[in-house]
This record gives sequence, structure tokens and C-alpha cells, in this order.
Amino acid sequence: MYEICIFDLYGTLVDIHTDQEKPELWEKLAMFYGYYQAKWKPEELRAAYERLTCSMTSGAKRLRSDSHEAFPEIQIEEVFRAMFTEKGIEPEQFLVTHAAQFFRALSTDYIRLYEGTEEMLRRLKEAGKKVYLLSNAQRVFTWYEMNALGITPYFDGIFISSDQGCKKPDIAFYRKLIDTYQIPVERAVMIGNDGICDIQGAKKAGLSTLYVHSNISPKEEMPAADHVLQHMDMKKITEILLGGRIQ
Repeated sequence: MYEICIFDLYGTLVDIHTDQEKPELWEKLAMFYGYYQAKWKPEELRAAYERLTCSMTSGAKRLRSDSHEAFPEIQIEEVFRAMFTEKGIEPEQFLVTHAAQFFRALSTDYIRLYEGTEEMLRRLKEAGKKVYLLSNAQRVFTWYEMNALGITPYFDGIFISSDQGCKKPDIAFYRKLIDTYQIPVERAVMIGNDGICDIQGAKKAGLSTLYVHSNISPKEEMPAADHVLQHMDMKKITEILLGGRIQ
């Protein structure tokens, strides 16, 4: 039975769909920047966003040939800041944060907990488990989304990659969590929906692994995890983590 449960977030606990291709996103974001005298045409703003993001991750290792994810990690706020400064505007931090979150809201089609997520987390805490989050994500988005979804209080520690400058599957990201909380790896399990980031990375760090194939898992072969679920099933996840059948 595991004493410590380390969760991925998106695709494991939270179901989300974002779309940055929508023309209206860039039209409205350009309008927002224009409110503060940073005047962009929508297509120019999109090109600047892509250019700046690529520039800040230049030379970073790619996870997959079709992946936009790169590590080490950046802080996405700096992209939104640069889109002001390139137009001669020096924004205060609150404005940079608002721009980033407005972008996130415009690009998000939906965000919701998988059915049974909160019940599962509650049962783990009632059973005395330590629960941690290890997420490839941007704090400016993720912290606020977790608060809105009501799951932040269930975690004993939250590690977000943009805070740490590295991301899964980099073993350094795992080690930072393990070392910070003095986690005995032989009594801990990583739960995630990505065979490379969550399973391979966790195995290198000495953790047990539980893989769940969700609707937003990468297209890949089923990984060699200690536990493999072919589809999202919070009841089964709960059974595995508690070490017994849940009625």
C-alpha cells in the first residue's frame, strides 16, 4: 500500500481543452493590448507570441517530434510582458498577469474535474495519505484554475514546472519534490496520463507508477507502469491507491 501519492494534473485529475488557433482569440487579445497603447494587429500579435515563445525555449530538448512542450521550462508571463515592451510599454506585474489569464480564458473551451476526482482525493486524505502535485504547467494559469475547481486544499505540496525552471520527465523536477518533502520513494507512487513525462520520468526517480489513459493522453504505446488503466476510472484509481476494493 502506498503512503504517498504524487499526481499529474491535466489529463489525470482535470479534463481541459484549449484552442489557440481561434482567430477571435487573437482579435480580442489584440484589443486588450490596445487598451494599454500596445497596438498590435491580431495576426502580428500571434506571430509575436509564437516567435517569443520559441525564442525563450531555443535549444531546449523536445519531448516528442509532434510536441510543443520543451524543457527546461519558461515562465509564460515573460512572453506577455515582452509583447508590451516591444510596443514601448513597460507594464506593471498585475497587467502582465491579467494579459496572460485573459489569453488563457479565451483559449479554454472547457475545464472540469474528471468524474470522481474530488471524492478520490478526499478518501486519500481521510486515509492519512500524503498527496502532492507535480505538474508541467504555468502557475499564472494553473494555481487559479485549481482554486476555481476547489482541489487546492487536498494537496500537501504543489510543484508547478514554471516555478522550478524544469519539467517532467527531467529527473531534476522529481528530485526537487522528493528532496523538499523528504519523500521515501519506496513508499510513493506517481499517477499520470503521459507515458514519457509521468511514467518514464517517475521510474528514473525510483517511484512506483500508475498510468491512466485519458482522453487527452499523448498518442503512444501503453507504458510499462506498475499499474495500467486503459481508460479513466477514478474508482479503480482509488482502489489501487488505498490497497483494497472500494464499495
